Amino acid sequence: MRIVVGGLCGVVLAMVVPLKTVHAASSCADLAKLALPNVKITRAEAVEAGAFRPPDQSNAFRSLPAFCRVAVTLTPSSDSDIKVEVWIPAGNWNGKLQAVGNGAFNGNIAYAAMSNALARGYAVSSTDTGHTGGGASWAPGHAEKVVDFGWRAVHEMTVVSKKIIASHTGSAPTFSYWNGCSAGGRQAMKEAQRFPDDFDGIIAGAPGLDWTGRAAQAVRVAKTLEHNEAARLSSADAQGLHRAVVAACDAGDGLKDGLISDPKSCRFDPGVLQCKGSDRSSCLTPAQVETARLIYSSGTSSPTKREISGLLPGSELGWTDMGWTASARATGLDQFRFLVFNDPAWDIQTFNFDRDLARAEQADRDTINALDPNLKPFFGHGGKLIQFHGWSDPQISPSNSTQYYASVVDALGGADKVHGSYRLFMAPGMGHCGGGEGPNAFDMVAALEQWVEHGKAPDQILASHSTNGVVDRTRPLCPYPQVASYKGTGSIDDAANFVCRTATPR
Repeated sequence: MRIVVGGLCGVVLAMVVPLKTVHAASSCADLAKLALPNVKITRAEAVEAGAFRPPDQSNAFRSLPAFCRVAVTLTPSSDSDIKVEVWIPAGNWNGKLQAVGNGAFNGNIAYAAMSNALARGYAVSSTDTGHTGGGASWAPGHAEKVVDFGWRAVHEMTVVSKKIIASHTGSAPTFSYWNGCSAGGRQAMKEAQRFPDDFDGIIAGAPGLDWTGRAAQAVRVAKTLEHNEAARLSSADAQGLHRAVVAACDAGDGLKDGLISDPKSCRFDPGVLQCKGSDRSSCLTPAQVETARLIYSSGTSSPTKREISGLLPGSELGWTDMGWTASARATGLDQFRFLVFNDPAWDIQTFNFDRDLARAEQADRDTINALDPNLKPFFGHGGKLIQFHGWSDPQISPSNSTQYYASVVDALGGADKVHGSYRLFMAPGMGHCGGGEGPNAFDMVAALEQWVEHGKAPDQILASHSTNGVVDRTRPLCPYPQVASYKGTGSIDDAANFVCRTATPR
């Protein structure tokens, strides 16, 4: 997981947030005596500025300010063992809480994300979601731990964090935010859907909200390629395919800039690259063409009749020789091995997309999937949701985000009922949670603060792209379904020369 924070516009906004000195109602060490139901406080210590060292002994946290570090174990069920850390600034607290998300099957405290929040003046919390280490081998026979991972750990962490902060500072957070990408984006959606009062504002980046669908797509491709090396695409093959896709679809938005603004409307057939002779230097074999078509292709969930999207044109630079990313493939395999079939020896060659996806959805029972479109309770208490996704994401199909947004619009009675509380930003050329050829650095936290605290809805968010640390392109990200449209004059690398408009259907 990578949470992108940056963007010149966002930095300026963040600087105007008022900070205040913490006048502790209790010392940090005294928090060890705090008694809360199903909570064991295992650490409560003051950490001096620059002194924090995570378990891996990384030196990447030397710039952190002083803070109160609290570690707790939560046991909401007899089989729960949820680890949580809460950090509270020793001074200059902004009065707010930011909870941060995880990646894949989690199993760790997100120290890097916590440090980013703390540096901005936030009290911050993170959880391992109830188990240690990546993968899902812990799941068989532990239904309560699956619930902890699916949604309970994050909610319980949020409730307890607010109580710890109030006990130490003498006041509850004035605003509470969630910030997560990938699995953290799934957690974000689960919070908005199931616990609408937990957060005032939520950032959901590239959310893995269709957890079972993504797992089925990744496994479907991996099954095809597992024993068929000749059908695999090398890195060079994927790069050649990507160049052909961009050449075919770049100008579809009226501007040739190396980016595809609407990949879903890109009508590209990999068959145009099929080798016609013996020269294999810049073409694909028939088997490789079929692999590319498979990766792009969508399936349908038999029980729900919803589309299970493949990856989109433009994502090719993130493909591996086994199709989807290694993380997507590993997460998908673990989903079926440990949460669907409860069999670590489960053979991928037995996988049947229709049958096994239906079984996965039945087994999930809305525990991990975050597809409920009813966000009315979250909106009803004033909650604001910013969702973002890279159009070139090779790990979680960006169609997951646009499909979910459409489902919310439909469930709540139209875009005008949604736009005041929920905005989706699609980033052309951006990969999974960041990176890629398009502008991919931005400050969603500052945008959300302005919306929640000052009523300034994000009509656009400035994004930038850098090469070797130097910004070489800026572009506005627009609320979906709007896109950044070139005004017709000036540099195409300057965001000032673009305006957000609804795309004209082609």
